[in-house]
Amino acid sequence: MESAESAERRVGGRAAACVREMPAELAEKAFELFSERGIRRVRLEEVAGRAGVTKGSLYWHFESKKDLLEAACLHYYRTWQRRIHAEVGRSADPLKRLELAIRFGVRSCLLDRRNRVFSTEIFAMSLHDPDIRRGWAQFYDTVREFYVGLVEAARAAGRIDAPDPRGTVDMMLHCFEGIKQRASFEPEILSKEEAICRQLTRILLGGGRTRGGFLSRYKAGRID
Repeated sequence: MESAESAERRVGGRAAACVREMPAELAEKAFELFSERGIRRVRLEEVAGRAGVTKGSLYWHFESKKDLLEAACLHYYRTWQRRIHAEVGRSADPLKRLELAIRFGVRSCLLDRRNRVFSTEIFAMSLHDPDIRRGWAQFYDTVREFYVGLVEAARAAGRIDAPDPRGTVDMMLHCFEGIKQRASFEPEILSKEEAICRQLTRILLGGGRTRGGFLSRYKAGRID
């Protein structure tokens, strides 16, 4: 039979784990509400309610709504990075990995309304809030370096000719953000997923030649 001391340690361990996990849970629930209703419209008690805790418990972990917002941003950034790494991990072929990354970016950042709304609002807030701007800039730099690495890997494998990987990745991301902003008032453009993927791919490859028919497969609509 388990001793009272052992049971206390076991229960105490679970409680300690819950305390450690609660900030992440609150950040996730905050992201859900912020992306569904808009950051300014969400009250802290609503976040606490969705997480199943009291408002006092929320304040024990986060002193202000801004602190919680920064945690929600970090949740979004880390989740996105984990998902895109898992997506490109489906293939060892450098060209296929690049293809998977482009399509994942379109689906997760443009077609996924929650992510699109949240990141657009964060971008707008970053114009006036240096802390939000710093976090967004760090995330953007990480995304840029990830795509640069994919392009350089495809070039090193002899699959594409890309004389300026960093420059073309920058241009592709500029175009990507432009599409996202345009979708705010012209959402019907997002119905053209294949066209968006083709356009971003052409920018990313910078007019260079591909080996393996990457662009020709896009033009023929044979991308899975």
